[in-house]
Amino acid sequence: MSDKGKHTLKPRMWVEQHGNYLLNYAIVRVNDREKAEDLVQETFLAGLKAKDKFQGKSSERTWLISILKRKIIDTYRKQYSSKVSSMAEYEQDITDGDFYRTQGPFKGHWLEGKGPHSKSLLPEGEIEQGELREIIRWCIENLPPNLAAAFIMKMIDEADSDEICKELGITSSNLWVMLHRARLKMRTCLESKWLK
Repeated sequence: MSDKGKHTLKPRMWVEQHGNYLLNYAIVRVNDREKAEDLVQETFLAGLKAKDKFQGKSSERTWLISILKRKIIDTYRKQYSSKVSSMAEYEQDITDGDFYRTQGPFKGHWLEGKGPHSKSLLPEGEIEQGELREIIRWCIENLPPNLAAAFIMKMIDEADSDEICKELGITSSNLWVMLHRARLKMRTCLESKWLK
């Protein structure tokens, strides 16, 4: 921080200070180490080009993360537009209330008896937690790209539905159906890979 209480940029230190953090952030969201590395490099380049626009209101890392988020969203958008030419396959009548709470503080959570079949999804040891994390990552990687993009943006990034719709160029009902399908596929995958 400078004397004025504003954050400053130190581009020569970005790789050392923020490289691993940004890489891990990207890997979780794109499930591809090479693509994540490319996104981090693109983030650093975009940061260098836009350094004059940095106002110092946020930390350097926060600013770089915001650039990286835009790069990741662009990746989702490219995957989505290249893989899906029509949303008609997602326009089926599915009732959210069949599987998820639709109201209250736990809106979007599984209804009793509708979630993955297990007495506990919470592993006790670090090894089991690591294994579960890898299985979740594998399950996300195996979602269709458009469903993975919507799922990651909503469930991992906790992005607002309106923002996701805008970024992916879809309606709220399309998003709802995509999330529903992604959750069902994740449920099936977790049941077969983790809870077998």
